[in-house]
Amino acid sequence: MRPAQRITPIRSRDNAQYKRLRRLAQDNTQYRREGAVWVEGDHLCRAALGRGHMPALAVFSEEFWSNPSAEWSCLATEIIVLPAALMAGLSALESPAPVAFVLKLPPAAALQAHAPSVVLDRVQDAGNVGSILRSAAAFGFRQVLALKGTAALWSPKVLRAGMGAHFGLQLHEGLAAADLDGLRVPLVATSSHEGEFLHRRAPPFPCALVMGHEGQGVDAALMARAATLVRIAQPGGEESLNVAAAAAICLHAAAAAALPAPDPGR
Repeated sequence: MRPAQRITPIRSRDNAQYKRLRRLAQDNTQYRREGAVWVEGDHLCRAALGRGHMPALAVFSEEFWSNPSAEWSCLATEIIVLPAALMAGLSALESPAPVAFVLKLPPAAALQAHAPSVVLDRVQDAGNVGSILRSAAAFGFRQVLALKGTAALWSPKVLRAGMGAHFGLQLHEGLAAADLDGLRVPLVATSSHEGEFLHRRAPPFPCALVMGHEGQGVDAALMARAATLVRIAQPGGEESLNVAAAAAICLHAAAAAALPAPDPGR
C-alpha cells in the first residue's frame, strides 16, 4: 500500500521550507550541501522520471494542483503547493513552470575505466557545460569527468542547459588530473593549433575526449598526458568556435567513425 501523502501549502516568502527551496533553486552549489537537486519544468521532470529518478519532494503551483493529472499527483509522498507569485520567486525561467521536483543527488560511483568519456578541464560557462553533456549523451559518451574549476555539474543552470542529459550519464566532479590515471581508454585532447585534423583522422572510440577552458584551452600539463591531439578545420579563418560546438563536432566524429559501414546492398 502506498504511504499517505503530506500536502503542505506555503503562502509566505518567510517560510523556512520556501527559503530552503529558493537556495536549492538559485545557488549553484547548494546541492552539494543538501545532497539534493532542484529540477524544474515538465521536460526535465519527465526526463528524470524516465530514468527512474523519483522525487523526494514535488512542488506545484496552486493552479496546477487544483486539477492535477494522475501521473503527477501520485509521484511523491511530500508535496508543496505554492501561489503563482511564490512559484515565480523560485524559478529562473522567463515563464515559470508549474511543476518542480527535489531529487536526491545520485551517489558517487566509481570511475568506469573503459567507458567512453568526456573530460571537462575548467569549462566555466554553465550553458557550455550543459550543452556538452547533451552532446555526450547523444553520441554515446556515458561518463563525464569534471576537473576542479569546471562549472558545478548539478547546478540549476547546467541542469537547464543539459535538458535531461544528466539522468543518462555517470557524472564525476571536483577531480584532479591524477584521477584520470584510472582510465583505460586513450586520452584525446582538443587544440586550436596542434594535432590531427578531425576530417582526416577521427578520434578512437571509446576514448576520453578532453575539452578545455573557454579562453585558455586544455591545460598544458594535461595536454602532455594525451595520447592524441585533435583539431577542427576552420576554413572561415576565424578562431571563434565555441567549446560546446567544438565538443559536439569531436564527439560526433568519434562516434560516427565507430559505426558499422553501410550495407551496399541496401
